[in-house]
Amino acid sequence: MNVLVTGATGFVGRHLIDALTAGGDVVTALVRSPGKAMDLASRGVRIAPGDLGSMDALRSAVHGQEVIYHVAGLVAARNEAEFMAVNRDGTARLLDAATDTGRPRIVLVSSLAAGGPTERGRRLSGNEEPRPVTAYGRSKLAGERVLRRGTLPWTIVRPPAVYGPHDTEMLRVFRAVKLGVVPVFGDGAQELSLVYGPDLGRALAAAGRAPDTAGTVYYPCHPEVLTSASMVRTIARAMDRTVGLIPLPRWAARGALAVTATLARVTRRATLLTPDKANEFFAPAWTCDPTPLTEATGWRPEHDLVAGAAATVAWYRASGML
Repeated sequence: MNVLVTGATGFVGRHLIDALTAGGDVVTALVRSPGKAMDLASRGVRIAPGDLGSMDALRSAVHGQEVIYHVAGLVAARNEAEFMAVNRDGTARLLDAATDTGRPRIVLVSSLAAGGPTERGRRLSGNEEPRPVTAYGRSKLAGERVLRRGTLPWTIVRPPAVYGPHDTEMLRVFRAVKLGVVPVFGDGAQELSLVYGPDLGRALAAAGRAPDTAGTVYYPCHPEVLTSASMVRTIARAMDRTVGLIPLPRWAARGALAVTATLARVTRRATLLTPDKANEFFAPAWTCDPTPLTEATGWRPEHDLVAGAAATVAWYRASGML
């Protein structure tokens, strides 16, 4: 199929393009900086310069596409308005451009943050009332609602925490493990679902290809449920390290997050680490169920954390990042 990928040069976008090209799709990548996409162009990916703020660029990029994979978005911002300007309003402009030029299907890469946390022992399936607890989560949910109000067929995919080759966010955890000391929020019992980057790329491609996924919300993840403490210990085993865990009580975490937010504000930079994030860090569980996606597409994750962490450590070391 002819497909468009926004956010193509990012961590998730690159793994998605790997899956799409492996399946024979003809891929166009919307990129803000064509220089960062030279490796994609060398693989036969058509480069469409532009971003979510340019209607002309969007209309050109979406022309003739059968499926649009909307990956681009902000994960860090200085305030909620900045999140909304991209994750909601950018999605609205992409939808308007796609509606003007045809009837493609849109696969939105949202986030588990849009669904919100859950209770220990209870995994989200996609049918629950969403309850985001951060500005980021609310902005991703707002983007979902833009699609739902439109006239084009859509599929919403909400990944949990993603890790793997090319990732720079979870890299912080791997580097902390290398140092031998890792802070964990609360008592380390928060339950988590994870997904390995290449597995997520295949999940997104499967969601776009399967005819029965339109109008549905899915969670792509490995079915194993970890705790924040067991996640760190599994990564430590993959690195052949012994690690000590430092429990952070809520008051200490909020204080540290307030400091990082203040520093970011003074330097006019966006940061993931704000007091708002404490609502995520101290929730009892961020877990979800991949069964509906598997039943609809046949996709199955190939990597639990033992396998995924080993592959990720090898990639980080080969790249000189760890």
